[in-house]
Order: sequence, then structure tokens, then C-alpha cells
Amino acid sequence: MSGQRILVVKLGALGDFVQAFGPFAAIRAHHPDSEITLLTTKPFAEMAVASPYFDHVWVDDKPRLWQLGKVAALRSKLRAGRFTRVYDLQTSDRSGWYFRLLGAGVEWSGIAKGCSHPHANPRRDFMHTIDRQAEQLAMAGIENVPSPDLSWTEADLSRFGLPHPYALLCPGGAPHRPAKRWPAAHFGQLAQWLAERGVIPVVLGTDKEQGAIDTIVAACPQARSLAGQTGFLDILGLGRQALLAVGNDTGPMHLAAAAGASSLVLFSADSNPELCAPRGRVAILCQADLGDLPASTVMDKVAEMVAGEARHPV
Repeated sequence: MSGQRILVVKLGALGDFVQAFGPFAAIRAHHPDSEITLLTTKPFAEMAVASPYFDHVWVDDKPRLWQLGKVAALRSKLRAGRFTRVYDLQTSDRSGWYFRLLGAGVEWSGIAKGCSHPHANPRRDFMHTIDRQAEQLAMAGIENVPSPDLSWTEADLSRFGLPHPYALLCPGGAPHRPAKRWPAAHFGQLAQWLAERGVIPVVLGTDKEQGAIDTIVAACPQARSLAGQTGFLDILGLGRQALLAVGNDTGPMHLAAAAGASSLVLFSADSNPELCAPRGRVAILCQADLGDLPASTVMDKVAEMVAGEARHPV
């Protein structure tokens, strides 16, 4: 396996990217002396560069079919890479298109029609992401795929000046899927409940979640908002030191769980935890409409988790 030029394709989204770190590690272990390049999108490049798994990280601008100049440039770049094998962990229509751009003669693990190492399981779409990718790699000759491990990450959290203990709250979610969000007012009640017990709520999010974050801070003035101040590596560092994390089915919760935080993830009918939930020290609460999930139910679960942490400290 030495001397090969390997391409790994993983474009997003955040939760899926985090869950691919097990496969990333497995590919590196299987090809220890090979030159491995990751093709990803801009949001994930910093985390990929910081990881120990890749020699090169390429950013994919995801050109449209009609952007002929950009498509031609991408094809030239892919072919100039002289890759001997590709692990397509995106397995989408776009990455299948890249299989055609790269041309014949390259070993390809994925689902592209005509590829050399197909993931030949017709029920692959009914598998959890982690199990699906492990089976795909097994069919390509990589038998041992570990759980995602991001213990190599480093972040200087001193600039936040956070007191301990603290809990991470992640009230955001994809803007086009509002049903995946627990109401901000309920997060506010949870924040106040935590503060009354000596746990400082630390709220994560972007400018798109500012309205929800303002609601939480108004309900709990002790809460600390880090909206717009954290990158992915920061969230991993925060998760490593947090007492626990509570949030919707969203990317930052995958980061917190991967960092080892005791995590409570809230799922609506818009997503299926059997297919995509983070793994690790993770608890799940499901409610078809998250608006119907009482704050008291979440508080009871958090109390149970905190008690468990006290009995079995890590």
C-alpha cells in the first residue's frame, strides 16, 4: 500500500464531516506511507488541515455544470493529482460526477456507477452514517474503522474567561429546517434552571441564531453568549471541558459529542437519530414537534445525566 496517491472526498455537512473522522483515521492507518489528499469545502478545511490524517487539503468550490471554465479547471486538477485510489465518503450525485471527471483507470470506493469498489448494499441508505461508511470501507479492504476521535485538536479557550462548571447550549439548526429547533424560550428556562444550580450556560451559535440567543440571555442573564466567536476547533475545546452539552440535531452538537462531552440531543420528526445521531456519551430525546417537548422533560433528563457524571466521573 506504500507509494500510492489517495484522494478522499468529503464535502459536508458538519455533522457528517465529524462522523467521517473514524474513516479518515482508518484510511490513514491502511495507507501509512501514501500521500493522502482530502477534497472538501471551505468551512471544513481548517479542521482537516489541523488533523493528522492528510498530506494535502483541497477546497472544492462546487462548480455548477454550466460553469464550464471552473468545471474544466477542477477536472484538470483532479487528473493532475495522479490518484491511484479514491475513497468517496460523500457518495452523492456530485461526487459521482467527479468520478466521471477523473476518468477511467482509478480505483474508486463509493456508489458511482461502474466504480471498482462499490458499496454494494441496497439498504445502505437505511444505515447509520458511521455504520454505512464502515461497511463501505470494509468492501474496499479496510476492515477496522474506529469511532471518530478528535482528541488531537487544540484550542486556546482562555480568551473566553469561562467559569467552571459550564454547560453548552446549542439552540441553532439549519435555517431551512426550523422544525428541528426546540423553542428558544424553552432553552431560556433550561439556562435559568442550570444557573440556579451553579452551572453557567454557555450559548453557541452564529449570527443566524442571534434572535434565539437573545431570548435565552434575556431569560437567564447569567448565561454567556459566544455567538459568532467560535470556530469548529474552539467548539471541540469547549466540549472537552464542559459538564454537558444540550442542543438540537445540529453540527455543533456533533462536535461537542466527538470531544467527549456528555450530550443531550433533541430530535424532531424531521430527522431520524437511528441514521445520524452522534455517538459517544450521548442521550437522545425525541418529539415529533419539538414545540411539544416540555422544558421540564429536558431538565429531568439533564438532572439524570449530571447525577450520572457525579457517580461516574471521567
